[in-house]
Amino acid sequence: MPSKKGIVAIIPARGSSKRIPGKNYKNFDGKPIIKNTIEKLKKSKIFSRIIVSTDSKKIASISKKYGAEIPFVRPKFLSNDKVLDGEVISHCIRFLLKESYQFDYVCSVYAPNPFLQIFDLKKGLKKIKLKKFDYVFSATSYRFPYFRSFTIANGGRVKMLFNKYKRTRSQNLKKIICDAGQFYWGHRKTWLKKEFPSRNSGVVEIPEWRYHDIDTFDDWKRAEIYKKYIK
Repeated sequence: MPSKKGIVAIIPARGSSKRIPGKNYKNFDGKPIIKNTIEKLKKSKIFSRIIVSTDSKKIASISKKYGAEIPFVRPKFLSNDKVLDGEVISHCIRFLLKESYQFDYVCSVYAPNPFLQIFDLKKGLKKIKLKKFDYVFSATSYRFPYFRSFTIANGGRVKMLFNKYKRTRSQNLKKIICDAGQFYWGHRKTWLKKEFPSRNSGVVEIPEWRYHDIDTFDDWKRAEIYKKYIK
């Protein structure tokens, strides 16, 4: 698939991270984790521009080195941990519109994304164009039967969340999927007008083994082990 004019990738990458310091540029498999993501987006030949929205000079320097654009410094009011990613994407879109840049589709891609696959990105683009969804994003099945889950009640005793499914066989339970946190396709106008996800959203399902939401050091270590095993 040749490069497409009017298709933009945006990588939201703050400099600060509470649970994993430097998460967006920390070395993974011997190189900054954002490098792998930028290089995959370039290799896909889908995008006319690959932009990193960051408030960090270090992330900006690394991103430029591997071929991404840093057309602006992310403002402070969009750089705290309470800001939603949709606000960051909308800010970048408005910046591009002020530049009079012509584009239709935007894909938000997280920096820590070692299991991102180009064919999944292409599936998402094809689906949002053909089905006219507001958004198309990566999703996967829960690893364990969701309706058989427990919480810890007073006194440390377990409490089943969905008691009516207590005697239901796991294979008969309804399939539940969750956001896989890899990529989010949306039309430019949708990002500006509709909160993610809207009711008119679709998904690209990825296998469970490629789902790694990296939020803690344990998540990071697990992802490193998987990566070595795959190699």
